[in-house]
Parts: sequence; C-alpha cells; structure tokens
Amino acid sequence: MSDDSAQQPGERIASHIAHNARVWNYWLGGKDHYEVDEQVGTMVTSMYPSIGEVARADRDFLGRAVGFLAGEAGIRQFLDIGTGLPTVDNTHEVAQRIAPDARIVYVDNDPIVLTHARALLTSSAEGSTSYVDADAHDPAAIIEAASGTLDFDKPVAIMLLGILNFVLDTDEATSIVRRLVDAVPSGSYVVLTHPTLELGGEGNEAAMKFWNENATPPITARTGAEVAAFLDGLEILEPGLVSCARWRTEGTEEGPLVAQFGVVARKP
Repeated sequence: MSDDSAQQPGERIASHIAHNARVWNYWLGGKDHYEVDEQVGTMVTSMYPSIGEVARADRDFLGRAVGFLAGEAGIRQFLDIGTGLPTVDNTHEVAQRIAPDARIVYVDNDPIVLTHARALLTSSAEGSTSYVDADAHDPAAIIEAASGTLDFDKPVAIMLLGILNFVLDTDEATSIVRRLVDAVPSGSYVVLTHPTLELGGEGNEAAMKFWNENATPPITARTGAEVAAFLDGLEILEPGLVSCARWRTEGTEEGPLVAQFGVVARKP
C-alpha cells in the first residue's frame, strides 16, 4: 500500500501541482481537473499537438481490448492498474455489457481518483467492481488487496494502460510486470500501452521534459524493444506491438498513427 493510504483523500490532493490523472482528464475533454492541470495540459499540447489524439486512442484501445477479452477470450476478471479518473466506457462498463458477471478491481493511489471511483465505478448486479488504493510499485500489495474480489486461481486480465511509463527504472518496471504475471494462472492476459519517441513521437521529447519539470509523476518513453521485453515469455496476440490506434480496428475506422504502443499478450 502507499505510505499515505491512511490519510483522507482531501489531505493528499496537491491542487497546486499538475497531476497526470487530472491532465489526462483535461485532454479527454473532462471537467475533473484544476487550473494548474489545464495550464500544463495546454502547454504540453502546444509542444506536442497530437497528445489529445494519443489520449483518445489509448481510451479507444481499452474498449477494443476489453471487448475482445470479455467476448472472444471469455475473461471474467480484470485487474485495472492505474485507473485514472472515471470517464465513459470504463473497463467494467465494457466488460459487463458483454459479460454481466465480470469482476473488476481498479487500482490507483491518487486521492482525487479514489474519491471519484468510489462514487462512479459501480457494478452490474451480477458482477462486482471494487477499488484498491495502492501503488503500482508494490504489486504484492495490489494482489493481496485485489484477492478480496478476484480469484487468482482463475484467469485474470491485467490492465497496464499508460502506467509503466511512470516507473522510470526499466528493470523495476520489468519486475513489476513479472510479479503480476506470476500471480495469475495460465490463460491470463496482460494489456499494456506505453508512450514512445518512435512511431512519429520524436516531438514528444521536449514535452516530456517540460512535464517532468512542472508536473507529477515524472514520465519516461520507451522503445518498442523495451516494451516488448516486458512481455517475455508471453504469447503476443496479433497484430503484435503496434500503435494503440491500430490495434484490431477491423470493421472500424483506423485511427491516426499515435506514438503510444498498444499490445495484448496471453500467459501460456
């Protein structure tokens, strides 16, 4: 658990510093952010104009990936780490439209996310939705807390959308993924998105530097090879590691090429 998990959410909200969950909400057109988040978000947009497309593409990827997992793959349990602020078509909404008995655990340690999640992330009658206040750096605590809702003897989809980029040390990020994968059985999945300076994202380097000087938490980009290494030993599903806007868009309009990798992998 996060060291400050005993505090009330209001005591932990740093409204004078831009925070990723709130800035992301701004980029998605939401209203759950402060003036400082809008200021930083606007500046990043001026430096890297496609950031809004990245945010929307990441969200659309979530819908397609969860739809596949709850549908064709038959997954009924989802562990969504790095939830962010609730918006439309959250993981449980997509999953439970297809499988009303799906069980979802959201994980985040941002207090404003916690406040909104408790109010908005409600479940279908047949399924279950819960929220864990925990840090992505501590997978053991996440698994322990999530076990109250999820059965880790049955397949689980581990959702890591836009979260490993806040783990600056690549070895640590790799260890987090391995420890999570070790906790779930064969037939489980990992769903991952990650920003990159590849795929036309070279212009994002200056924007990331500005972010790290003016917002929290600090962020890092990674190459396709580095992201793929997180999934060593897993079966990467077609079409492989691609721009998240280009993952399984059959039958829908293919989105723009955005500098955000998206991938789904299965534990054999």
